[in-house]
Amino acid sequence: QVQLEESGGGLVQAGGSLRLSCAASGTIFSIIAMGWYRQAPGKQREMVALITDNGSINYADSVKGRFTISGDNAKNTVYLQMNSLKPEDTAVYYCNADVLTAPVGYLEVWGQGILVTVSS
Repeated sequence: QVQLEESGGGLVQAGGSLRLSCAASGTIFSIIAMGWYRQAPGKQREMVALITDNGSINYADSVKGRFTISGDNAKNTVYLQMNSLKPEDTAVYYCNADVLTAPVGYLEVWGQGILVTVSS
């Protein structure tokens, strides 16, 4: 079984910064991709940033230039540095990972979610 543990959320004023972390644990052969999604009240979950095992990175247009995703392969951990935060960034942020594990094979895993609140 694979689990994702998220940390780093909280309350911050507009213009401030936060850093989210997500560590994967369990029987992991390899991590294909990891990333972050978010869901604001009354809205659908949306992709924020993704990083693949070959280093390819994608960002939502709304966070480009403000958020940076990075990974530590040795620790099976992904980070999301969020700068210049805006009230519209307020949401529950979910870590997501596509992994190869045993005995299941391919597995998509979600974290429990962590709240980020940006006050104006």
